[in-house]
Amino acid sequence: MNRKTLVLPAVVGLLAPALAACGGSDSGSDGGDAIVVGTTDRFIATKDAPAPLDPAYAYDVGTWNVLRQTVQTLMVQPRGDGEPVPEAAQNCGFTDTGNERYACKLRADLKFSNGDPITAADVKFSIDRARAIKADSGVFALLSTVDTVETQGDNEVIFHLKTADATFPYKLSTPVAGIVNPDNYEKNKLREGFQIDGSGPYTLEAEEKNDELVRAVFTKNPHYKGALTVNNEEVGMVSYKDADAMGDALDKGDIDMMTRSMTPEQIDKLSAASDGDVDLVEMPGLEIRYLAFNTDAPTVKDKAVRQAMAQIVNRSELISKVYGSQAEPLYSLVPASITGHSNAFFNKYGDPSVTKAKALLTAADITTPVELTLHYTTDHYGTATKQEFEQLQQQLNDSGLFDVSIEGAPWDTFVPAERNGEYDVFGMGWFPDFPDADSFVAPFLDKDNFLKSPYANSEIRNSLIPESRREANRLGAADSLNRIQDIVAEDVPVLPLWQGKQYVAARDDVTGVAYALNSSSTLQLWELGRGVSG
Repeated sequence: MNRKTLVLPAVVGLLAPALAACGGSDSGSDGGDAIVVGTTDRFIATKDAPAPLDPAYAYDVGTWNVLRQTVQTLMVQPRGDGEPVPEAAQNCGFTDTGNERYACKLRADLKFSNGDPITAADVKFSIDRARAIKADSGVFALLSTVDTVETQGDNEVIFHLKTADATFPYKLSTPVAGIVNPDNYEKNKLREGFQIDGSGPYTLEAEEKNDELVRAVFTKNPHYKGALTVNNEEVGMVSYKDADAMGDALDKGDIDMMTRSMTPEQIDKLSAASDGDVDLVEMPGLEIRYLAFNTDAPTVKDKAVRQAMAQIVNRSELISKVYGSQAEPLYSLVPASITGHSNAFFNKYGDPSVTKAKALLTAADITTPVELTLHYTTDHYGTATKQEFEQLQQQLNDSGLFDVSIEGAPWDTFVPAERNGEYDVFGMGWFPDFPDADSFVAPFLDKDNFLKSPYANSEIRNSLIPESRREANRLGAADSLNRIQDIVAEDVPVLPLWQGKQYVAARDDVTGVAYALNSSSTLQLWELGRGVSG
């Protein structure tokens, strides 16, 4: 067959992939050889992060994609996106008019992968554990609106919330709300290493080398009961040092599919190829990239410096030179296609202008050139990250207003340094916890935000975020969300850069690829199967 690029469109505001030539999960097979998936995500246990796969700690797209295969949540994102649906729960819903009491009834005969029965007490243990440990990853903040968790009998869990939170069902679909076996997880201590004991669609066998998970084998869990249909018996996941090594493995037939992160060059090559047995699938995505600031650092404490950077950065030029058609300029934390999005940064700064940037610095009595170091991670968002920061460096230095150097570090050292406040300016990516504006606002700006940012705006934290969460109809939250985005554009605690598409490359006998990733970059291995090549 011809090698082709399949583009999966967004539908009516929801980023919903359509069934394409690769086939949906219904066309898959329960038998056949194990499917092997490649990734450049790295899973390392370090002194600073010894428990990378504990649901009470994990908070990046790679580790979450391991947990989503193995740890069950009360709710789950449906295929094609949309509002979450019951998973470990039989049903869930708000039981009051104020969206402050949320009750879930568990499915009958739920069991952990070892056969132990799951009760409401296990759910309460898991949620309370994550809230009590308060890991420095900040993932516990997703449960910040929970006041108390109550059980009624063995099958009902009731969440009493501190304040109305219409997004709470989404939060119960994230791995931090995953149900873990109390026999294997201590109440007040993270579980180190790479072992997972849950009730998800798969069990995990981890192959480790030098405190790194290099290969994961996901085997269909015979005790699983939930909303997902598992279309295969086993999936292997292999972690590669970079995209080139992953691409070589696909070419050699060592893997059947590769996910994040492919290089722009690989995507262009696969897209242009006219023959072969590999399909490139383009999917709508909600990944964003941005610069974050330690607003207490002397170099960027004055917001005029941050505003001047916002005035200079040319997003279109950056994208065209590094990512081409694979990304789009982003002028807000909330990306396009999400209800509540506004182009707040463009509205304030317009087109890039060195003259306007100079005026901002002059008015604030800032001596130029301003010396800064931009920090980035070398191995987490793909090899193009270095090129991206070289372009940012050039743009800022060419203005004559900045003297910028750049410095890269591997993810396992980058994250602790960022959390310890060692970086004044650093580049990050964000894959939303769920497809709602709240997931692009609260994790950056609320109390206990994952960036450990010293920036705090009382109007955002005390009024606007709570107001936005009261609106069950998310269109009703637009005014609050727009005000948040305007404040961010004024204060620039973060500087949004671009919004990316996402891609999967797979052999054409692999089915279900159209649903391999949802818009939040959730890897859905259960959708994959074996079909007929042709």
